[in-house]
Amino acid sequence: MVKGFKEFLLKNQVVGLAVAVIMGGAVGKVVSSLVADILMPIISLVIPGGEWRSAIIVLGKMTAPDGKEVINAMSYGNFFGSIVDFIIIGVCVYTITKSLIKEAPAPPPAPTKECPKCTEAIPLAARKCKYCTADVA
Repeated sequence: MVKGFKEFLLKNQVVGLAVAVIMGGAVGKVVSSLVADILMPIISLVIPGGEWRSAIIVLGKMTAPDGKEVINAMSYGNFFGSIVDFIIIGVCVYTITKSLIKEAPAPPPAPTKECPKCTEAIPLAARKCKYCTADVA
């Protein structure tokens, strides 16, 4: 049973996935801190009104049975703040990923020859053109 479980973990790359999830959580905390502690204070200087994340549209006011005023409102500032966070986090993750992961070079193109009938490129070993089905020497 233990052997089968170990094979399952290794065959399905569960361990690698677990490491990726843990690292993703850690990177997420770092990027969230970068946004909240460094970038957002700078952005708040540019946007007038200071506490723009607490901006609301009041839909109605009621008085509760205990005499307190209850405000029904849409907090659009929090929504726009989440959008700004998402964009900044996305840019940070993209930048970090591009700097750490280099794309593999494209494989060289396979050698080809030209079909004498339709002039399409076909593999060198081809005996028949796949486009016009003409015999190729």
